[in-house]
Amino acid sequence: MELKAVLDNLYASRSPRHLANDPLSFCHRYASPADREIAGLLASCLAYGNVKIILRNLATVFGTVGPSPRRFVEEFEPDAGMRLFAGFKHRFNDGRDLCALFLAARTMIEEADTIGDFFLGCHDPEAEDITPSLTEFSSAILAFDYSPVFGTAAIPADSAFPFFFPSPAAGSACKRLCMFLRWMVRADDGIDLGLWKEISPAQLVIPVDTHIHRIARNLGLTARRQADWRTAREITAALRRLDPDDPVKYDFSLCHLGISEGCDGTVTPLCEACPVVKCCAGDLS
Repeated sequence: MELKAVLDNLYASRSPRHLANDPLSFCHRYASPADREIAGLLASCLAYGNVKIILRNLATVFGTVGPSPRRFVEEFEPDAGMRLFAGFKHRFNDGRDLCALFLAARTMIEEADTIGDFFLGCHDPEAEDITPSLTEFSSAILAFDYSPVFGTAAIPADSAFPFFFPSPAAGSACKRLCMFLRWMVRADDGIDLGLWKEISPAQLVIPVDTHIHRIARNLGLTARRQADWRTAREITAALRRLDPDDPVKYDFSLCHLGISEGCDGTVTPLCEACPVVKCCAGDLS
């Protein structure tokens, strides 16, 4: 199948330059799996918007967190955190939301020792994909007591913290959570980390952002115009036909056609050297 050959070659072309231009790079700063897991949660939650701003703001957060994200979370106290991150802002998330995220991470490791083990408590290994697992995971986290941060157990309406934990049940593409799962679950290939070995990569759903949605449409993986959970599952189903055991292996390379290689969906001279040009339908309106 021509598309499989093209995408397998694209997968093999991943480079350190692409990784350096990706939020996942922050996980690779740490040797400890415990630190990498916490770093992955932080980096993925803030991975929305302009990539330069994402990387800049993540550098600020990790500079404050210090040499061990796991130890920072274990010792996290909301009052001190609110002072540390008082001026933090990433688009519509602020320091208060970030402190709630640290509190959520602390609660998960207090209850289950690791975020991976907490997710396993929500996971259905018999399901077709991670839809029910992710729905339960997000619901469980949003049900934690956040009164040490917000002053009330319920998350206030003026907080954007729930944006960190969307649910497939609401139709969201859950791009950042799917990305976090890809980082944690896929085998260590120099890009992804392979930390959560109890979950099958075959159950993962591709993280759909504007780049993946556009490129997937051009490659005929979906015709849907809305980047929602149904579209994410449709793209994943198409990729599963190419690699049933590891359908989202192509995500990183496809996404970096846009992030790092300049694909914006229009036909330009860049297309001539594009590794997927043979299978690309070009500009889709």
